[in-house]
Amino acid sequence: MVKVLAVLYRGGQAAQEEPRLLGTLENKLGIADWLKKEGHELIVTDDKEGASSEFQKHLPDTEILITTPFHPGYLTADLIEKAKKLKLCVTAGVGSDHIDLNAANTKKITVAEVSGSNVVSVAEHVVMSILLLVRNFVPAHEQILADQWDVAQVARNAFDLEDKVVGTVGCGRIGYRVLQRLQGFDPKELLWFDYTDLPPNAEKAIKARRVKDLEEMLGQCDVVTINCPLHEKTRGLFNDELISKMKPGSWLVNTARGAICDRAAVKRALESGHLRGYAGDVWDVQPAPKDHPWRHAFNPLGGGNGMVPHYSGTTLDAQKRYANGAKDIIRRYLAGEEQEPANLIVVDGDYASKAYGQREKKASGHKGPGP
Repeated sequence: MVKVLAVLYRGGQAAQEEPRLLGTLENKLGIADWLKKEGHELIVTDDKEGASSEFQKHLPDTEILITTPFHPGYLTADLIEKAKKLKLCVTAGVGSDHIDLNAANTKKITVAEVSGSNVVSVAEHVVMSILLLVRNFVPAHEQILADQWDVAQVARNAFDLEDKVVGTVGCGRIGYRVLQRLQGFDPKELLWFDYTDLPPNAEKAIKARRVKDLEEMLGQCDVVTINCPLHEKTRGLFNDELISKMKPGSWLVNTARGAICDRAAVKRALESGHLRGYAGDVWDVQPAPKDHPWRHAFNPLGGGNGMVPHYSGTTLDAQKRYANGAKDIIRRYLAGEEQEPANLIVVDGDYASKAYGQREKKASGHKGPGP
């Protein structure tokens, strides 16, 4: 018998009414009956904070740990030290920065995620976030909810996306798809910054120009979207200094990781008007506390806030993909089969992919945020 521990978010009534909410505590990624039939133990909890949490209580004798980016169970080096039986960490989704990968390597714990399961979902969310900021949608909608009608107050800060310059920090699977989807809006120019090259045909297909200096790109953009991973060099990347390099009155969208942006710097830039708007669904702490500054950060006209809970990569379609992918990773482990190479982050005490290896082992030397 193998003990499997899953840290998932509580769905409550919504999860009871909608069984396709697979990523919830109630619906258990759709794997509960399968694991039981196979003779294994599954513990599912949303209690993940502190030494007395169910997460830390069950971790010492857990062999397979399932976590998600949406309600991350933070697996630190000290917790890995206590997890004597842990062999496999599965991220149901994409993004394993809540796990200390170096410590996992030391203990030869395999870390795998469901590669590609969220890319379309997040890319669509980015485009939506850009539009709601540029068109000043949120204040307009709030007028209707408040039984008001003031077209001028909304229109004074509403623009077209056409003829604007949009740039992505990171042009991997998500960033690339964002640029693909923006072409139909006839922007003035699409820009991208990354330390990794695109294949020539891929670069040509998106009709976007690469800018090799981040600050140079930021100064040209009306809209900046962050689509890079969180690591040593991107944590707090968008601080007061870097935001000051952005075009005055520009918009910033972050659906990558909240900690890439300095929470106080973003709020200051919004309140001063240097940023016209900030939108996204990722927070530097999740769930975000009630007093988190991004909940109540606005531009001088009282708008510019497009923040939502972390759900861009957990649509019902995405949940089906990452639930099926997580099950396949576990099935392969239990059967002694090789994992899909694209899903592996660390294995046998080393980084499985070149990108993750560069990111974690050579972070002090690279110049960009990564794909």
